[in-house]
Amino acid sequence: MMGKTIKNQDDLLMMLDSQFRSVKEFWDPFYSDRQRPVPFFHNKPDENLNHYLSSGMINPGRALELGCGPGRNAIFLKLNGFEVDAVDLSEVAIDWAKERANELLLDINFQCQSVFELSPDHEYDLIYDSGCMHHLLPHRRIQYMEMIHNGLKSGGHFGLTCFAPGFGDIGGPQFDMNDWEVYEEKSMKGGLAFTEEKIRYLLSDHFECIELRMMETMDQESDLFGVPFLWTSLWRKK
Repeated sequence: MMGKTIKNQDDLLMMLDSQFRSVKEFWDPFYSDRQRPVPFFHNKPDENLNHYLSSGMINPGRALELGCGPGRNAIFLKLNGFEVDAVDLSEVAIDWAKERANELLLDINFQCQSVFELSPDHEYDLIYDSGCMHHLLPHRRIQYMEMIHNGLKSGGHFGLTCFAPGFGDIGGPQFDMNDWEVYEEKSMKGGLAFTEEKIRYLLSDHFECIELRMMETMDQESDLFGVPFLWTSLWRKK
């Protein structure tokens, strides 16, 4: 095998990956301190996901959650009648998610995997991403979108939450970096922010937009998670 020789697309992707810090090296330590004051450490589902279900925008079926963290949305989906597969790159996060599910006697298929190891084939009614895409390097986004499109059944739904620009003082990115700047600066500066225009540009070829709005802010006493610096959107596969 020829080291550092680009022969195919996988070689190219791996070369581009190598220009940046390993993501796994960040997330395992991040999830190790469960007392860290992070809003999404609490076992509360996204307010928009609750809205999709309570309003009848989506119905129970088979779901895949990408970047599930400690399992809060996967647990909510299971409690509401879904069969759930959920993946995260962090083994520490997956162990925490399994503990939570076991405490509730819930059968959820949690797996420590990269989203790029997945190859679902028209098997999911819902694929949900709460904060995964905005941590992906731009060159991996093509592969990511193809995986989601291939994984959904005809008419299946894709739910996405991601950073909006301009919220650097309260938790989100301050600026909307364009993709070329990521490679010029060799950094995503903690996560990429997306304008509404960019979200629609990336998704509208293969998905119909059902709803796109800012996440509603939830107070600490709420049973739902909601912060003011995230877009929420629901899409139907064309």
